Amino acid sequence: MVNSLQAQLLKSGLVDEKKLKQAQRAKKKAAKNEPEKSYDSAAAVDKARAEKAERDRALNQQRKDDAARKEREAQAKQLIEQNKLDRAGGETAYQFASKNKIKKIYVTEEQFGKLSRGQLGVVRMSGNFELIPIEIAHKVSERAPQWPVHIAKVEQQAPAEDDPYAAFQVPDDLMW
Repeated sequence: MVNSLQAQLLKSGLVDEKKLKQAQRAKKKAAKNEPEKSYDSAAAVDKARAEKAERDRALNQQRKDDAARKEREAQAKQLIEQNKLDRAGGETAYQFASKNKIKKIYVTEEQFGKLSRGQLGVVRMSGNFELIPIEIAHKVSERAPQWPVHIAKVEQQAPAEDDPYAAFQVPDDLMW
């Protein structure tokens, strides 16, 4: 039985018997050459499987990295929550640089002294700045390096030999 589309084309006069048989021969010839292509397609299937496996491994590694980063950030947040110092009643302004801007927080006199000597750190969490002990600040920096942690750097500079004011030390926490 002839294919219905072929029969319709034959009846309408768009194709003749010769072209119809030629198309059928080409179709049979393509079917014979199909097994050769199957070997090629088997190699292509293997290659596609290998590429998919590599993509899956890369995606799994990325997911593991994201999960580990989130876990470290959660640990840092928990450390801050458990060890933050209360700044209530602070009237002394402490200024520091955060993202190329000068920020100001109000702390107590004791906290101001510790901040100036590098014994306390300032960390930003949920839009607020929190005071934490220096040990916790280092742990937070290790676990979440992308979080801004400010620790005052205490440096002793050797005075120049001809400096007339070498005997007079200017404190870091000098208020103007």
